[in-house]
Amino acid sequence: MSEGEVFHEKQRLELCAIHALNNVLQERVFTKETADDICKRLAPQCVMNPHRSVLGTGNYDVNVIMAALQSRGLAAVWWYKRRSVQNLCLDKIQGFILNVPSRVSLGIVYLPLRRRHWLAVRDVNGQFYNLDSKLKGPACIGGESELRSFLTEQLSQDVAEMLLVVQKEVDDDGTWLKADDTRK
Repeated sequence: MSEGEVFHEKQRLELCAIHALNNVLQERVFTKETADDICKRLAPQCVMNPHRSVLGTGNYDVNVIMAALQSRGLAAVWWYKRRSVQNLCLDKIQGFILNVPSRVSLGIVYLPLRRRHWLAVRDVNGQFYNLDSKLKGPACIGGESELRSFLTEQLSQDVAEMLLVVQKEVDDDGTWLKADDTRK
């Protein structure tokens, strides 16, 4: 499959969580409206919803991502980043959603600020792709060893975090982790 055939949503407003969800699922499933509905379900009594930007531009938190995946029969497993990515059982993982530091810009001018940004990584026809919505298009990472190197590099950033996107059954039985690593 060429990079032109890999589904890839580009960044709009602060909707990186929605783009990461759709990119990891490889189809447009979630919209700002569906994410806002999830926020309302998560905090029905709140006037100022704690799961999104008060400006209404997105900036959704991990709870929205987890609820969105659950609505599709999937689970998000929080990766303990001190564990080696060599322990991942890649054939049981549908994709990855990472939360990484990102530079802030106003047009072509970068500000001395860092914000958090959601991005997706997944296998499409035997090749792993970085589906970061801030990229012009999907970026081929390569095979399993290149993926493990990419994930290790991303997680080496102090504030980077990773969610494994798996089927609910895989989460329940823990088969996303190689059997020789018993610390779940």
